[in-house]
Amino acid sequence: MKKYALGLDFGTNSCRSLIVDLEEGIELASYVFNYPSGSEGILLDPKDPNVARQNPQDYHESLAASVKEAIALARKQDPEFSPENIIGIGVDTTGSSPMPVDEEGTPLGLLPEFNENLNAMVWLWKDHSSYAEAAQITAQARKTRHLYLAKVGGTYSSEWFWSKILHCKNTTPEVFQAAHSFVEFCDYIPALLAGDTRPDRIIRSVCAAGHKAMYNEEWGGLPDKEFLSSVDLELGKLRDRLYEKAVPSDRLAGHLSQEWAEKLGLQPGIAVAVGAFDAHMGAVGAGVKEGTLVKILGTSTCDIMVFPKQKSLADIPGVCGIVDGSVLPDYYGIEAGQSAVGDIFLWFVNHLVPDKYGKTPDEKFKGLEVEAAKQKPGEHGLLALDWNNGNRTILVDVRLSGLLIGQTLHTQAHEIYRALIEATAFGALTIINRIEEYGVGVEEIVNCGGLAAKNPFLMQIYADITGRPMKVSRSEQTCALGAAIFGAVAAGKEKGGFPSVEEAQNVLTGIKETHQPNPENHQVYKELFRLYSQLHDAFGTESWSGTLYNVMKELIALRERRRKSE
Repeated sequence: MKKYALGLDFGTNSCRSLIVDLEEGIELASYVFNYPSGSEGILLDPKDPNVARQNPQDYHESLAASVKEAIALARKQDPEFSPENIIGIGVDTTGSSPMPVDEEGTPLGLLPEFNENLNAMVWLWKDHSSYAEAAQITAQARKTRHLYLAKVGGTYSSEWFWSKILHCKNTTPEVFQAAHSFVEFCDYIPALLAGDTRPDRIIRSVCAAGHKAMYNEEWGGLPDKEFLSSVDLELGKLRDRLYEKAVPSDRLAGHLSQEWAEKLGLQPGIAVAVGAFDAHMGAVGAGVKEGTLVKILGTSTCDIMVFPKQKSLADIPGVCGIVDGSVLPDYYGIEAGQSAVGDIFLWFVNHLVPDKYGKTPDEKFKGLEVEAAKQKPGEHGLLALDWNNGNRTILVDVRLSGLLIGQTLHTQAHEIYRALIEATAFGALTIINRIEEYGVGVEEIVNCGGLAAKNPFLMQIYADITGRPMKVSRSEQTCALGAAIFGAVAAGKEKGGFPSVEEAQNVLTGIKETHQPNPENHQVYKELFRLYSQLHDAFGTESWSGTLYNVMKELIALRERRRKSE
């Protein structure tokens, strides 16, 4: 009898349920349910563009609907399929996306007295409203706890756990006081499925704790009470109501409760794995191993690598953390990324691209790509910085913004589109260089996510700029696949699952295609990357000194040279 695992991928705008055949590695069925609240599932504040929240009720609704529909599709795909043979459930979510909860673990946003209060909702990963609090935490850690910062790249981010909670306390004290505790999205869903969301009972993810809450067993788990109190007395008090231990995702978070089994149409008692962030599970679903850099390309990007625990690993400035077990058990997980990639392209198409390229966004993207592909590298004479939503790695600064130079009265939209793609690729190369600079070799790059699967033009530019082959994952839904892998491992071999993540990857993951770099294009892009790096350091680093006098003139010279070449 075939066995299956269920992967639940809670993204920025929707929830995906994926059912995977554990014997043949076939992705049998999947279904996506869009969050109904707000703007594409995001609760916004027109007075503050930094705000991005979510309604926890959307998670309940999307969970039930997406699983039921995936089961129905699986039955159509294979008449012999039965949900009784699903043996494990894995969960990935966005993060850091903490939510205030009461003593029973009920999100405050579900309570009548708070259901219209934005600060009582889930603080979505892309919420940057706590940038002042992040700077405060960074400054205090630099004074007294250098080691805390060393493990998270040297700077604490406004996207992360403590800064969001402190901003909640500073702006809406009534919400903070009503909250018994705060729970990460990726910890809440497995606890919900297992039927016990009380904060002191939830099994916590080391992925979330280590990368976003400065958890490390080296100093006893979460930051110590003295340090938190030095940032704010209320944070010190909160520590007692959080948790002491966090674990990797091959562990059990619990078993599916009777209540949720009935809601989902599954058998009670199914293994539920500890949750983690989408990118980290996406890396597992893409086959991450030592020497492999997995790029999850979507609205933003996350770059994930693993490094064996038995080898010496230096701290890497500017990354989003080095955490024991955050990706694979017995490996350090290394996270980096860019705060906007697909979001930059969407912004451009939705607001600035004329209708001559098409009427709908999809038509405009196709029209832009057709025209941009006709150009040689450097021919448009443009150069951009990919900071439209700040910089996550390596500068860790949300107070940076996008830049485009080189435009003339003849510049066209498709030229700008190509320059924006190139900018994100230059940002990706900056991350690769930083990681390798500190002794972590990048032997292959595997890309996954919608952009990797659907935009070969973008993938070719990435290959040409980095000078490295760009592999594309066989699965187009690696986050959900990675979650399913952990569900199968948590269930165990005796139930029809796998004894280890690596053995599951051998069956369930693979490469679909590879984009090889063009050597001639790479040489031109090396010139452009030098200019990009000059802009990067000039606008992004406090210590930079020099001149930008050469940049526009070199762009013009390169443009003219490329236009004259055959």
